[in-house]
Amino acid sequence: MNCTQITFSPTGGTKRIADILIEQLGECPATIDLANSNTDFSGCSVPSDNIAVIAVPSYGGRVPQTAAARLSAIKGNHAKAVIVCVYGNRAYEDTLAELQDIAEGCGFQTIAAVAAIAEHSIMHQYAAGRPDGEDTSALNNFAKKIQEKLTLNDFPPLHLPGNRPYKKQGSAKLVPKANSACIRCGKCAIECPVAAIDKNDPRLTDSGKCISCMRCVAICPNKARHTNKALVSAVSMAIKKACSERKECELYI
Repeated sequence: MNCTQITFSPTGGTKRIADILIEQLGECPATIDLANSNTDFSGCSVPSDNIAVIAVPSYGGRVPQTAAARLSAIKGNHAKAVIVCVYGNRAYEDTLAELQDIAEGCGFQTIAAVAAIAEHSIMHQYAAGRPDGEDTSALNNFAKKIQEKLTLNDFPPLHLPGNRPYKKQGSAKLVPKANSACIRCGKCAIECPVAAIDKNDPRLTDSGKCISCMRCVAICPNKARHTNKALVSAVSMAIKKACSERKECELYI
């Protein structure tokens, strides 16, 4: 079967999860990158006979607002969808429920949902190295169960964890800054999902636009972008208890 991959994956962890699932589900001739700020998503349409794998990270227990807005513009054409939320071993709270609502609101038919873990994009000590071998094995098994479900004629509505109304979006931000190692190559500005970095002077970041996705930190060839260490340390301590026990991937089908 043909799959369409729709991902918002600024630092790559979410896409790795989607790739594992799609490798088992079928061919993937089409991808839609929700992190590409240059795409007109209203022009994106998924064929009705495709399986859409829609994967986003959980930002504070919610779908990132940027991903939500861009996904909402895509035409689902009643294609079957597997929705995936990826989180850094703390909690995903309302992310799956919100993602289901967005996907179905733009015409997808949600037949399965996955919650998976990837290395935290800011506090890398949490879920370090994940997805690992155990995660890959679990995701492969999930894909087989999804394939079995696709042979059925009827797909009852999925009931997923999460609250409606959703929890309030967090307002705190960790905005990466460039240090003296910055050579102004402009890679971060070109690839920023929300065009928050000045293309003429990449050392300048619009904190109002920045969504703390950490793509600029992850892709900087000179490792010249960093967040405030004191703030990261404080946040890390605040979530340490919630992140200390290994969470496992979950399938809702």
